[in-house]
This record gives sequence, C-alpha cells and structure tokens, in this order.
Amino acid sequence: MSAPTPTLTAPPLVGPLRIGPHVSQTPVVLAPMAGITNSAFRRLCREHGRGFYVSEMVTSRALVERSPESMRLVGFDGDERPRSLQLYGVDPATVAAAVRMVVAEDLADHVDLNFGCPVPKVTRKGGGAALPWKADLFRQIVRGAVREASRGGLPLTVKMRKGIDDDHLTYLQAGLAAEQEGAAAVALHGRTAAQHYSGQADWEAIARLKETVTTVPVLGNGDIFSAEDALEMVRRTGCDGVVVGRGCLGRPWLFADLEAAFAGRPERHRPGLRIVAATIRRHAELLAEFYGDELRGCRDIRKHVAWYFKGYVVGGDLRARLGLVESLENLDELIATLDLDAPYPGAPAEGSRGRAGSPQRVALPENWLDDQHLTGAAAETIRQAELSVSGG
Repeated sequence: MSAPTPTLTAPPLVGPLRIGPHVSQTPVVLAPMAGITNSAFRRLCREHGRGFYVSEMVTSRALVERSPESMRLVGFDGDERPRSLQLYGVDPATVAAAVRMVVAEDLADHVDLNFGCPVPKVTRKGGGAALPWKADLFRQIVRGAVREASRGGLPLTVKMRKGIDDDHLTYLQAGLAAEQEGAAAVALHGRTAAQHYSGQADWEAIARLKETVTTVPVLGNGDIFSAEDALEMVRRTGCDGVVVGRGCLGRPWLFADLEAAFAGRPERHRPGLRIVAATIRRHAELLAEFYGDELRGCRDIRKHVAWYFKGYVVGGDLRARLGLVESLENLDELIATLDLDAPYPGAPAEGSRGRAGSPQRVALPENWLDDQHLTGAAAETIRQAELSVSGG
C-alpha cells in the first residue's frame, strides 16, 4: 500500500498544533464539509493519521431547537478526541446560546465558527463568507461565542475566506478582531466567496494573515491535494498548520501521508485497487452504522465512488452500477468484479478533486455592501437569517 518517495524532503519548521488545551503532533485539520465529514468519514480519516477532525457544519438555531438531524451531526465516536464541532450562525444571541448548550451538555471539546461558506442560500441572508463584511456583527458573534465557550474551558476558533470578492476583502480585519476577542486560532481559505473553489488559492493572503495575527495559530486552507502541497504551503506562508478539504475526498490515506511528511518521513501511500476497494467497503459499513440504516448508508457512499476510483481503470458500466448500490451485499458483488490486482495508476489518481465550479456573483442582502456596520434593512435581514441549513 505504501511506497517510499525517491528522496526525503526536510519537514518545515513547524511544531505540533495547539488549539487551546488540545495538541496534535501533526499540524493538520480536516475541514468541515457538508454531507462528507460525518463521524463515519472522520473515523476513517482518524485511522490513518493524527490531527483535528471537524464535524459537518451545524446551524446554531437548529442545534438550540434540537432538530433531529442536528443532534445526529453533533454525535461523536467514544474514542474521538478532541471532539471538534463547527457552528454556523448570524445572530450573536443565537450563536452564544448554541455554544452555551455545547458547554452545558458536554457536546464537544472545541468549537469552530464558520465564516467561509459561499453558497447562495447562506450568503444571501448575510451569513457565511458575507458576514465578516459587517465588522461589528462579526466581532459581536465571536465575542459572545468565546465568552460562552470559556465557561467550559473550550477553545473557540474561526474559519473564514478572504472576503466577498477582490473589491471587498475582510480577512485581515476579521482575523485581527478574532484574535482580539479571544479566538484560539484562525483559519483562512485563500479564496473569496465569489471564487467558490475556482482558480488558485491565494497562499500569499495566508502569509499576510500570519504577519497580522501573531499571538494565536494561523491555519492555511486551499489547494492541498498532497503532502508536498502541505509542506509547500507552510514554507511559503509560515502558517502554523494546514486545513484539508477536497484533497482527502476518496483518499482518507492522505492523512497518513501528511503525518509522515510533517515528521520528515518519506513514505507515501500509493494504494492498488484492492486497498481502494477495501476502503470504500469499510466506508459504506461505517455509514450504515452512522445512519442506523444500511440502505441510507449505501446511498450515501454513491457520491464517493468517483472520488475513490479517480484514475483507476474501472469501466463506465461498473461505475454506474456502483452509483446505484443499495446494500452492502450488492456492493460486495460489484467489488468482486474489479481487477483487484490493478496497481496504483500514478498521476491520474493525483491532483484536484471535487467540483471547482466557476467564479460567480455573490448573492447578498440588498444594499449589504453599502456599509460595514449593521443598520436598517441589513439588521432586519439578520433577524430572519437563522436558517436550518448545514453546509460548508
């Protein structure tokens, strides 16, 4: 499953990642991804390497109201430590109430706030990546969340994007505000909301944030598809750790590569088709356990099929049948038809994963960009914006 690279690249000068009282010897964070980073996928990743593994984003209002799906999403495995939970919200009182609930009911050990979601249903209500533009609102949310988290000794972190678009950048101002309000770390995805996942991540912005925020860890996110990408980001930006999202889709062994790379070891995972098939089978089984429903678990694994088999010789008809799998027995039957002795295909299995999309105009509340303070119609929009949605 593993093969050493020809030469050993010295690891960057970065130590263990500390977030509040929690320390990982490998400075890596799994980015929250809607419909992906449930406890089943987190377990699969944790089996490969150390780091902070963050849950899917949970809406503050939905958590406070105890929606069944939100309560499922805040479930963690018994051996999962620290338990890292990401919350989304736009109303300071509601976000604070959600964090208060997390502390009172011991739901997590670490809370992350999402200010990076670029999807229209979130930004058109002033949430996600749109929110830091309202500097006072951003500061109020972070301040209240830190206050409530500190009552239970939980570190509170912030994840954000560069801004709404290139003309409305907020990351330096927001990063400094988060630091001043007591955030334990700040993570930056080096894209604007307008970019979604298109183009290249701006690692220079991560370097500028690191120069600005000096007392807590700064984490870099964007375009990490290999261990070598992670090492290069740290070298170029000076960041204290990396956040990995799309790069691990269908490739949970990336976390083993990252652990080895940051420890200065040369081995990298280059799995043949037999290992890939065994991993997708285990993932499906874990999903069935997570949902308590084999059919639902198998329906969930369908979206992972293309990611797992990227670059491998798997016929279109078989890929289509795997995309319709409805039971573990059915999955086993289809896996048995694969050429399990097929080796790692090399470059075709590497590189970017997931949908990049294209730049687009960000959906925003009316007149949102007129003022960085929350007034008038914008204030009313926020009152209506606590949507029961999850996403990242």
